[in-house]
Amino acid sequence: MKTLLLFLFPLTLLGQPTAIYQAGPDQPYGKLNPDAPKEVADYAPLIGLCDCNSTARNPDGSWAETQAMTWTFKYIMNGMAVQDETIKEDGSNSGSLRQYIADSSRWYVHYYTSKSPTTVLSVWEGNRQGDSIRLYKPQKAPNGMDGFYRITFRNISESGFNWLGEWVDTSETVVFPTWKIDCIKRDEATDKDKILTRARAFSQAYMDKDTDALMDFYTQDAKLLPAGRDIIEDRESIRRYWTFSPERANKYHKLTPIEIKIDGDFAHDHGYYEGINLNAQGEEIPFNGKYLVVWNRDNGVWRMQLDMWHK
Repeated sequence: MKTLLLFLFPLTLLGQPTAIYQAGPDQPYGKLNPDAPKEVADYAPLIGLCDCNSTARNPDGSWAETQAMTWTFKYIMNGMAVQDETIKEDGSNSGSLRQYIADSSRWYVHYYTSKSPTTVLSVWEGNRQGDSIRLYKPQKAPNGMDGFYRITFRNISESGFNWLGEWVDTSETVVFPTWKIDCIKRDEATDKDKILTRARAFSQAYMDKDTDALMDFYTQDAKLLPAGRDIIEDRESIRRYWTFSPERANKYHKLTPIEIKIDGDFAHDHGYYEGINLNAQGEEIPFNGKYLVVWNRDNGVWRMQLDMWHK
């Protein structure tokens, strides 16, 4: 019996599934599984994070004020389906599970929202039509006329998309728009490049002993957390910290990020720093250590809100 168990154990390990297309630290939005139905790629340009403006129609027929929101799409089920989530400025959330069922040759989309939790999720069905994705759910008009609530993703590109919700009659000749959303894809790679550029510029300002330039890297409410010292949390104190002695030379400075994570208008960045200062006698004083920075997108510019370093 022992021999049999030892023989079966490695086979069990070999049979364990691997979710290599699932979302994770190295691929926050997952990846498309090559074994998925080819139609799953309908949503490929939408995968990622979008900044959107949402406008809905009021009960009296007028349009409400536009509300900002984010809309995130990612692959789930090991790259076989798509999930999305919205977060609106009023704090409400909603999302969908999007699965293409090859036997039915259709998308099935299950919708949920924090505003009206339900034991049974609403379901839309549909397909890609030309350059758009169009989905339907049966819904009667207030006067009892049969029809559908029709959802259309249109103008889809790597830069963003437009979304339109409409009531239509069964022949789709009567059309009444009730909701529209315009989205622009957020280029997170570009944000990382901007932070890397800012980090290199910070090192140059340090070597130049340019206090004014260094101050521009910090938000108005920034805090420094230097090794072995109290927290420095007002701009005058930060300015004094970055005011250098005339006898001292800052010969070299470099930041090496290990990871930069973007979360909306905030980012955290950690890694290693190194440098060389020269004292009044011209002797080299090398230094190095670890750092952690919280960045804030301040009027479109990435600035440091928390700056911490230690050996």
